[in-house]
Amino acid sequence: MKKHFHMLLALAVVLAMPLTMQSGSLASEVLIFGLAAMGCNLLLGHTGLLSFGQGIFFGLGSYTIALTLTRWPLPMPLALALAVAMGALGAALVGWIAIRQRGTYFVMLTLAFAQMFYFLAYSFSGLTGGDNGLMDIPRPALAVAGLTLWPLASPWQYYGFVAVVFLGAFWLLQKVSGSVFGRTLLAVRDNEERAGAIGYNLRLLKLQAFVISGAVTGLAGALHAMMTGIAPLSNAEYHTSEMILVMTVIGGTGNLLASLLGSAFYVLLGDWLSTLWPRWLLLLGVVLMVVSLGMQRGLWGVGETLWGLVRRKAPQPGVPAAQGEKA
Repeated sequence: MKKHFHMLLALAVVLAMPLTMQSGSLASEVLIFGLAAMGCNLLLGHTGLLSFGQGIFFGLGSYTIALTLTRWPLPMPLALALAVAMGALGAALVGWIAIRQRGTYFVMLTLAFAQMFYFLAYSFSGLTGGDNGLMDIPRPALAVAGLTLWPLASPWQYYGFVAVVFLGAFWLLQKVSGSVFGRTLLAVRDNEERAGAIGYNLRLLKLQAFVISGAVTGLAGALHAMMTGIAPLSNAEYHTSEMILVMTVIGGTGNLLASLLGSAFYVLLGDWLSTLWPRWLLLLGVVLMVVSLGMQRGLWGVGETLWGLVRRKAPQPGVPAAQGEKA
């Protein structure tokens, strides 16, 4: 029941954004980074793995979609599928090495991989465009046998496409988190030693979580490159990993829908602050510190706390108001 409720909430948010926002590109950005944060949440909130390598998979998705739509033209759905596969492949490689360590050493390994990927992307300019990135990425319509099914030319047309992809990915990740595999990941997160003593293959479970996270993040990177028309080097740098991780923590770990809340908070607040002051990142930093210090369970945890207070104060059916308040 809870999963169905979260799915309905996600659908409500997707339908409400065109009614409340003026920019289709900004609305698409919220959903795209919501996807990336969900991939990070599967690692941090469900498996207990703090990874600073999410920018690798985001960058791989961006570069793959750019190359497959410009230099090696492929149909757009196939190009997206290839970006997902590249994100999963990159995550499999990073995860296979990183999961051999725990704690601080695991974090340092993912950070080292992120830095290494950044400098590789910078150095192989013939493939990635180097500091300039890959530009002029087209946004072809979704078509079958020459028949256009879904034009993606305008920002709001593209938002509709991103919304469908987001809801599909959200539904699949909900299935994963609610499956036996997802519950096993929670057991690994809560008590890794006990899970290993029971007989679970901890390395395999962590690697599988890494691959799923990388696939979702690669998809987000590809959608972002199609939205902006460029696959910049900044998509592969450390700041992207940091930004995705911050969105995940702000929204609330352990809850996939909270990732969308975190991305909306970060993207929309950043867009608003940028209109107030050119050095808006300083203001954003102060806001993030306040959120981190006062909301350890993220924005979703704050919402749950407020909802609990409202329910306790509301009189129960068949119970006098005074008794309901006393209870």
